[in-house]
Amino acid sequence: MKTIGLIGGMSWESTLLYYQSLNREVARRLGGLHSARVLMHSLDFEEVVRGQRAGDWDALAALLRQAAEGLAAAGADCLLICTNTMHKIAAQVAGEGLPPLLHIADVTGTAIRARGLRRVALLGTRYTMEQPFYADHLARLGVECIVPPEDERAEVHRIIFDELCRGQVLPASRQKLQLIVAGLTARGAEGVVLGCTELPLILAEDDVALPLFDTTTLHALAAVDFALHGAQPALAAA
Repeated sequence: MKTIGLIGGMSWESTLLYYQSLNREVARRLGGLHSARVLMHSLDFEEVVRGQRAGDWDALAALLRQAAEGLAAAGADCLLICTNTMHKIAAQVAGEGLPPLLHIADVTGTAIRARGLRRVALLGTRYTMEQPFYADHLARLGVECIVPPEDERAEVHRIIFDELCRGQVLPASRQKLQLIVAGLTARGAEGVVLGCTELPLILAEDDVALPLFDTTTLHALAAVDFALHGAQPALAAA
């Protein structure tokens, strides 16, 4: 079994989901008391959030690259950035001499295309919904993203940072998210991408009428595929 390297702590609430998913899936596939071989570099999220707010993505890239290099030196065979937003700088974190970085949007796009879908609602932080890095990545895989209007984007962002990252899962916020998804469904969305690794804490398949793409779980399962079989995401043709 290969060793999975996690760049986590963004937030630790969702990194916990990664750790659970990795170990449960390895146990499911191998049986007995098997668990995943995992190395983790858990960052101080407050430092990351300050960099995001300041738009200092180069400094954040350097921070994550240092984490990646440390995981590689410790024996990681692959790397995961345990957050959608920070894939904005994935190309700066990955690189020659490092283990392969499994990109969360590659995994998500492949899952969407496997369901035969082309147009999805994208929920996430404002950075993920408003900046082009994520939607453009999915577009290269033949998937179009639609996002909520500005006031609803602000509300999704607030729920993530003020509630979910602090371990608060409120029924009223779930209802708000369901209404936002209903609006995107009326605009032609065929599925819903939970493009923030905290969103699976509050939304599950039974909460929406459309196919739901839990990027946290999809990313973790791809890492298990790599750890057990050396398989990387097979990108869907556009």
